[in-house]
Amino acid sequence: MTSSLRPHGDRKSPSPPDQQTRPSPPSRQRDAFFDNAKYLAIVLVGVGHAWGQILDGNRTVETLYRVLYTFHMPAFIIISGYFSRSFDLSPKRVKRLVTGVVVPYVVFEIGYALHRRLSEDPSNDISLLDPTYLLWFLCALFVWRLTTPIWQTVRWPLPISLAIAALASVTPSIGNDLNMQRVLQFLPCFVLGLLLRPEHFQLVRRRSVRILSVPVVAAALVIGWWSVPRMETGWFYRNAAVQATGAPWWSGPVVTLALFGCSLVLTACFFAWVPGRRMWFTALGAGTIYGYLLHGFVVKQGTFSGWFHDPVWDTPLAGLGLTVAAATVITLLCTSPVRRVMRYVVEPRMDWAFKRDPGAAARGRETREGGRDAARDPAAATRDSGEKVSV
Repeated sequence: MTSSLRPHGDRKSPSPPDQQTRPSPPSRQRDAFFDNAKYLAIVLVGVGHAWGQILDGNRTVETLYRVLYTFHMPAFIIISGYFSRSFDLSPKRVKRLVTGVVVPYVVFEIGYALHRRLSEDPSNDISLLDPTYLLWFLCALFVWRLTTPIWQTVRWPLPISLAIAALASVTPSIGNDLNMQRVLQFLPCFVLGLLLRPEHFQLVRRRSVRILSVPVVAAALVIGWWSVPRMETGWFYRNAAVQATGAPWWSGPVVTLALFGCSLVLTACFFAWVPGRRMWFTALGAGTIYGYLLHGFVVKQGTFSGWFHDPVWDTPLAGLGLTVAAATVITLLCTSPVRRVMRYVVEPRMDWAFKRDPGAAARGRETREGGRDAARDPAAATRDSGEKVSV
């Protein structure tokens, strides 16, 4: 830290003149906190899907499952909303939306449908309007990001999104196309992410919040245990209207708002315990979409093959082993080798499919001209670089 105050840092002699004047491009370092949060959230998603296969008659697992399902997807969605704040309908953003969301959805929807044909049901249809298993999230992300300019324009975005979610919970006519019930009932979490700023995350990462989160989570476990015989697990999926449960209509908005409040509290507890420094798993946070899309094949294969029907899963040791196995599998699926192999379908470039952006071409010419100017006037280039970074 103090060496930066010296004329030449830790070097005993100054660098050659060409190295002193050559401008260095600014580096955008990833925030370790968010990468850690994304990795831990995706591990919890995988663990939750594993627990979902052994719920029958296991009240302890179902209690943990309910608490987990209260916040693990909301946490992931809030982070997605937070990083969607700069989304607009510019060609660059639209291209990224198509290549990063639409194309993976189509590819994996076909992949999951073919997997089911080979493993369980040879007559299984391929339908792009009925998301398979976990692919609802890509449909939701597509809709949410397209509507981002609206939420950044209206005066009360969060109350409006909560009203939409509450109305969706009592509107069975919405149907199952693109799993719109989940899209609308999880919408407030995404909108909340759009509204958050870095200082909000700093608030929940204080030591006092971390300490307070312990009794809060303990209380959530007690409530979860109490709710098992008294409340349908389907409420936590947010994928159907209240009429499908046989409950009175008014319970839809009440439970929707209550679940949002509980999700917000438990998500804050989760963020409070996410480390802010670089850890051994920090780099895996950049590959969470790979783990998310691929681990479903493992879970579905286990379901089709009857792996989870064995009574051995009723023992605590087997449940612990399944938890560790699920965390391990999804961790491996987030690693660099998997990302290198699957990048062409998860994050394809597809430059051939899009028109050339005139603005991008102009910016490219400016960059090249700036490089030539830098060779002639390094000081001016350094000033220009600083202005671009500040913007």
